Amino acid sequence: MTTSWLDDFPARMAELDHAHLRRKRAVVTPDGGARLMVDGRSLLAFCSNDYLGLSTHPALIQAAREGALAHGVGSGGSPLVSGHSAANEALEQELAAFVGLPRALYFYAGYATNAGIIPALMQEGDAIFSDALNHACLIDGARLSRAQIHRYAHADLAALERELAHSSARRKLVISDAVFSMDGACADVAGLVALCERHDALLLLDDAHGFGVRGPQGRGCLAEAGLFGPQASRRVLYMATLSKAAGAAGAFVAGDDALIEWLLQKTRSYIFATAAPALLASALRASLRVIEQDEWRRNHLNQLVARLRAGLAAGLQGSGWQLGDSQTAIQPLLIGRNDAALAAMQGLRERGLWVPAIRPPTVPEGTARLRIALSAAHTEADVDQLIDALGTLAKALH
Repeated sequence: MTTSWLDDFPARMAELDHAHLRRKRAVVTPDGGARLMVDGRSLLAFCSNDYLGLSTHPALIQAAREGALAHGVGSGGSPLVSGHSAANEALEQELAAFVGLPRALYFYAGYATNAGIIPALMQEGDAIFSDALNHACLIDGARLSRAQIHRYAHADLAALERELAHSSARRKLVISDAVFSMDGACADVAGLVALCERHDALLLLDDAHGFGVRGPQGRGCLAEAGLFGPQASRRVLYMATLSKAAGAAGAFVAGDDALIEWLLQKTRSYIFATAAPALLASALRASLRVIEQDEWRRNHLNQLVARLRAGLAAGLQGSGWQLGDSQTAIQPLLIGRNDAALAAMQGLRERGLWVPAIRPPTVPEGTARLRIALSAAHTEADVDQLIDALGTLAKALH
């Protein structure tokens, strides 16, 4: 009797189980502050990228409601047909002004942005230089372009410069996260721009985890590096998501006017996809105002980062668990083995805390970790509860 390859999936899933790599979804609803209702139980969550606590902000909710009343709940078409609403147009203009660049283009999702704009820029015969720890959407966009990919050691600007100097390609693109999503480390943005200036390259900077929380008034890592407005470089194509600190959904890319016009004309994930609904653009316009005005949110978040790091430095001594060198809202606690990371996650959950275990292929083999994500919605008492629970678990699991 012949068998089909479709019959292989149960065995392949068993292999994932054996390697402790199967992922499971949880059904959640907000439960006030930084808490989520998960499977009927309220958990204190340290798993969200809602860094400023804006996803349930009354101003954003009201703006979304008004946007829905004015425009409906769907856009009805791609941006180049009928889907580019007045709200989306206004959001693009406000995003460009917010990050100090000439023009912005608003996408429905961050993954689709990077996966689409890189092939729109690069093709076979061109050269892409990618940080080893870049997010999957940057990696996939580079592969789709069919350009030659040079993968340089994480944050090693000397290695990057050697690669750039040796390349004979006319068109060169450097791609890098600004804040790396699983480590919380920040790229040397000024250094990257300087190399691109020196070697006639373009820098695509993915600031998904910096926009809203880094730089003056939350304007992002470019502004933090002093590359804002008149100091901006035409060598930079700035991308950021709007689903994290901004509290809603979508993404945008900003840069030189001619560059953005080219992306509008050539990015398949923009041309052939239905535009994001205007209600989201309305909420995001309100979000920009809150981000700009509420400095206390960033101050509070930074204080929580310092409190967590100080508490874990004392509470995890001798445990073998290693807190990553991050000063951002992303605090990785390296554990090592997949099963050990899952056990730590389960131990926290039994204590009413939700911190996700991150395993390969999201992170390199042997570096499974707890990814602690802090938010302005957390209180000092929330952080102290996590510190105490991790200290207890570290002793119990070793």
